[in-house]
Formats: sequence, structure tokens, C-alpha cells
Amino acid sequence: MAIIINLDVMLAKRKMSVTELSERVGITMANISILKNGKAKAIRLSTLDRICKVLECQPGDILEYRSEEDT
Repeated sequence: MAIIINLDVMLAKRKMSVTELSERVGITMANISILKNGKAKAIRLSTLDRICKVLECQPGDILEYRSEEDT
């Protein structure tokens, strides 16, 4: 997939665990793990909004586009 999810990078920068993010955002650890591992096929904008609020970041800090040739 050409969209890369850098959630693990942001978690490391904020020194936050998946468990803490899950609790603060209000979604399951399983769903956070799916996002973190790049297995998600979609993300709700409301979920992205909450993640950005908790991590104090912009959507572009989490989502990255790479062309198929680059991956």
C-alpha cells in the first residue's frame, strides 16, 4: 500500500505506550495495533482527530504517502 502509517514513530517520540494511547483515544488496543502495524484499510477521521489531539501532532505526522515505485 502506498500510505504508510507512522504511529509507532509518534508513540516513540511522545514516549507513550499503545496501552496509554488506546485508553486516552477510546479505541481498543487491537485497533491501535492494526493501525501501528500498517494492516488498516481505513481510519475514521474522528479517530484520526482523537489520535492527533492525544499525541499533539498533525495528521501528516502519522500518515505518509509513498509511490508504489518507492516501496
